[in-house]
Amino acid sequence: MSRSARHRRKNPGYLSQNKIKLVSGGRAYFDQILEMTNQSQEIIQLQVYIFDEDETGREVVHALKNAVKRNVRVYLMADGYASQNLSKKFIRELEDAGIHFRFFEPLFRSRHTYFGRRLHHKILVVDNRVALVGGINISNHYNDMPGQPGWLDFALYMEGEIVHELCRICNKIWEGYIPSKRISPCGEARPGFDISPGENCQLRVRRNDWVMKRNQVSRSYVEMFRHANDHIIMMSGYFLPGRVIRKNMRKAAARGVKIKLVLAGISDVMVAKNAERYMYNWLFRNGIEVYEYKPRVLHGKVAVYDGQWATIGSYNVNIISAYASIELNIDVNNRDFAVMLDQKLEKIIQEDCVLITKEDFNLHNNILYRLWEQICYWFISFLFFLFTFNFKQRD
Repeated sequence: MSRSARHRRKNPGYLSQNKIKLVSGGRAYFDQILEMTNQSQEIIQLQVYIFDEDETGREVVHALKNAVKRNVRVYLMADGYASQNLSKKFIRELEDAGIHFRFFEPLFRSRHTYFGRRLHHKILVVDNRVALVGGINISNHYNDMPGQPGWLDFALYMEGEIVHELCRICNKIWEGYIPSKRISPCGEARPGFDISPGENCQLRVRRNDWVMKRNQVSRSYVEMFRHANDHIIMMSGYFLPGRVIRKNMRKAAARGVKIKLVLAGISDVMVAKNAERYMYNWLFRNGIEVYEYKPRVLHGKVAVYDGQWATIGSYNVNIISAYASIELNIDVNNRDFAVMLDQKLEKIIQEDCVLITKEDFNLHNNILYRLWEQICYWFISFLFFLFTFNFKQRD
């Protein structure tokens, strides 16, 4: 029995009656949102980190308003810090239209300080029947605008029994983990699904939430490093792993697993990118290949190993995602999907990335750059343990 097969046997937790589709960021993602919203009949649950009051945000709101006119219940939650620029007028417009709106609030926040959890996951659940999970916010940055393609990212569209679990998660977060006397929009019984055996896909929900003592997404990454036999491809827009992830990456590489990292070449948070580059020499020493994506901002958060298993969602491989945010990923235990994603990532590497070698990196990185990168690294590492970023990271 292969190592990956033993992994799946020891870690069941998967629901089998599902079918899925990979959705790329940009226009394809927002078209998927509009299609799901326009076909809704009973309830829409949308929870997101950043909701901007721009063309993309208003396009989504327009669809939500039309759903309300069809007597669909709409629940929209945005993170209280990342989406704090929403105007009072805009929020009143939502509420006057019949949209139930709520900010997710941390333990303490002001315009310049934030202490506590961030609602970092991005979930759309419609009618307890279909769902969309990924790392994409509601903003022009993530959409294909005239002359400006959206940031590179991915999401997973799902039909099946996994949606019932996502519905319940959204409901609990909306209620603040306090049981409500009103009837849950998810109900007790799971709806039936018309999914053929050939379409069945094993999925499991993985969550990080330190208040609820959940560290499942981080564990999925650790399991990936421990059980991979051949290769791993990881894409992370904000890569700054903690000690546990680094330890397991190093062990996997020492075992002969080929690890490729697809990281941002263009970043919207340069201090974070500089901190990330401070780690490059550690990656080189451990034989881990580093590729920087060049066409536009990279925002994706996916990983795949051995063409057998994949994970996709909101989780960045950094300490914020590990310890400070509410994150949600979907683990996909399906060879066909993993092979497809593996090939897609390899194509991105070949066509849109530059391999960063130790020689080139050190040649173009003089002592002043290295010192600045080290300062950024320790600065961000210090902030991670005090706050969850003292500035708005478009993440």
